[in-house]
Amino acid sequence: MRLLISALCVLVLFSYAVAYDPLDPNGNVTVKWDIMSWTADGYVAVVTIHNFQMFRHIMNPGWTLGWTWAKKEVIWSMVGAQTTEQGDCSKFKGNIPHCCKKIPTVVDLLPGVPYNQQFSNCCKGGVVAAWGQDPSQAISSFQISVGLAGTTNKTVKLPKNYTLLAPGPGYTCGPAKVVPSTTFLTPDKRRKTQALMTWNVTCTYSQFLARKNPSCCVSLSSFYNETITPCTSCACGCQNKKNCVKSDSKILSMVGVHTPKKDHEPLLQCTHHMCPIRVHWHVKQNYKDYWRVKIAITNFNYRMNHSLWSLAVQHPNLNNLTQVFSFNYKPLLPYASINDTGMFYGMKYFNDLLMEAGPTGNVQSELLLQKDKDTFTFKQGWAFPRKVYFNGDECMLPPPDSYPFLPNSAPASLLTFPAFIFLLLFLLAVW
Repeated sequence: MRLLISALCVLVLFSYAVAYDPLDPNGNVTVKWDIMSWTADGYVAVVTIHNFQMFRHIMNPGWTLGWTWAKKEVIWSMVGAQTTEQGDCSKFKGNIPHCCKKIPTVVDLLPGVPYNQQFSNCCKGGVVAAWGQDPSQAISSFQISVGLAGTTNKTVKLPKNYTLLAPGPGYTCGPAKVVPSTTFLTPDKRRKTQALMTWNVTCTYSQFLARKNPSCCVSLSSFYNETITPCTSCACGCQNKKNCVKSDSKILSMVGVHTPKKDHEPLLQCTHHMCPIRVHWHVKQNYKDYWRVKIAITNFNYRMNHSLWSLAVQHPNLNNLTQVFSFNYKPLLPYASINDTGMFYGMKYFNDLLMEAGPTGNVQSELLLQKDKDTFTFKQGWAFPRKVYFNGDECMLPPPDSYPFLPNSAPASLLTFPAFIFLLLFLLAVW
């Protein structure tokens, strides 16, 4: 019996590690290889990375793609990307390959590279937008020339053991699978061509694999209660407590303190929750047919700003969202019959960049929602969100019993003097 329980626990943990997100059940990153031509000893392929995740983008410093060659293939050249190491190419004379490693590691080129090194949808430093935020920017691609490989569909061996860092861990990639060849439309849209061979690799994200602690937390408040429910203490772990700095520390005036480190170690402001990001949900006002919410996102990391940030929220009244001030909004419909999830993101050139911790390290907006008389209530924390995600990672909510509660009635000690007189006269009349 004990062995059975242990096996079930392992199965649950494993399934959670590779599970799809319930708010984005079809979200994944697909790596597609299209062989465009054969060469004397291999092929030329276009590799395209599609981010089909609705609210999780690939942020700076960008994606890193790796795989293991099935045989003794080498990379003769690349356009739009490069490998981080060349490896041992000493056996070659004359033309030296771009990379001879058995397990190459490929990264995107930075913006501003010479034109002859560029390829379509390349050179963005590996930053890829979320599909729900901007489908035109949710793609990255490069061209690769492979040698010492097969030269026909039957002799080509697919690379294996794909890995994707975007930019850190959390993605698990499946095996490469041959799929129907991709078709392309000529510029005049009168003729279709197709790749000689195509295979796909699907990578899915798990926050459980990415980090052991959350990366954001949620605090709550309301107009009907003076209590502010803060983020839970050590919501994101307190391992950085020793290295945090106070907001008035002289260290923050030092040159280079805001420069990110290669290991991406954060420099957090000292807080009780020790989260890099806090999302505050405030129930601001109540009208006859509407109610208003204020959302504020605060960055507590002095070494990182967030471009293309996104906030996904699940709340039953989002199906009647009337107006959003200063944020863009897009409803997410993971299940067609339920409209309770939406994505907020910044307006371009206005607030799509969340600055590092400090006076400007926050963005905020207000929501106006129409009441549904059958479901609307302020009781039992109904006005607060069910789930909150920042940049695709779920934030820790406070325990439900700590939510600001709706006062049911005034305590006896708050009995007013006129009411006391009225009660006294009533008792005298009865007596």
